[in-house]
Amino acid sequence: MTDVLLASGHLKKMHTDHAQPVNYSLPIGDSVIPMNALIGSKIRIEYEGVINCHHCGRKSKKSFNQGYCYPCFQSLAQCDSCIMSPEKCHYDAGTCREPEWGDTHCMTDHIVYLANSSGVKVGITRLNQVPTRWMDQGAIQALPIFRVATRKLSGLVETLFKEQVADKTNWRKMLKGEVDFLHLPSVRDELLDNAWNDVVALQKEHGVQSIQVIDDGDEYEFEYPVEEFPTKVVTYNLDKQPTVEGRLMGIKGQYLILDSGVINIRKFGAYQVNFYGSGN
Repeated sequence: MTDVLLASGHLKKMHTDHAQPVNYSLPIGDSVIPMNALIGSKIRIEYEGVINCHHCGRKSKKSFNQGYCYPCFQSLAQCDSCIMSPEKCHYDAGTCREPEWGDTHCMTDHIVYLANSSGVKVGITRLNQVPTRWMDQGAIQALPIFRVATRKLSGLVETLFKEQVADKTNWRKMLKGEVDFLHLPSVRDELLDNAWNDVVALQKEHGVQSIQVIDDGDEYEFEYPVEEFPTKVVTYNLDKQPTVEGRLMGIKGQYLILDSGVINIRKFGAYQVNFYGSGN
């Protein structure tokens, strides 16, 4: 029986360490659970029906943007629409919701990258989020291709390649482990050939030093602690199913893979839960 209470409190996204395989730990309240050690064991997550905003702690009936109450969702820069569409950053227009937050999170170096989580995709991340971003996505490979001076510039560069490659992950395919290794440097070279005139135009407008091609970047590879991938992906939703229970078969991205279904931990940030586990 899964009757050993390991932690109680609010869920946060899992922490990752770049090891082989990736090492996961799950923060719940004031506790941090080493998750790799639980693979093969039964676990149970019980949602208590309480959500408290990550930012302000306010009790909320619904979680917005993976853990915020509605007032914070409406007022915080980290919840603005330009976070999902960085090319729409409006910091320069003087309308950033939180200019100080923008200084540290947007007006800083970013990486434009190729990753392979369900096939090749293009994406962006802050320089200090390398390689965490790729492990959160469940990528098996990643290759930095540009270093740019701001988040907006990263979005403008990313947009040049969206017609050639996807910018989203097929999370069901990722969770099934149906992903083949690719030669990302060859993919990078082909993309650059096709978009080079547009890249040069951006460099002329914003400065060559602001948009630097990385033609000798190190390729990252990731293995994940998975004993068995699901053949059919069944998802848990704590709002509809407050109890999640089963044998933990693996972890990939921010998903726990159980023999009964999968749950995206990040999606339920700020949910108050009890977490049980055992070796049975």
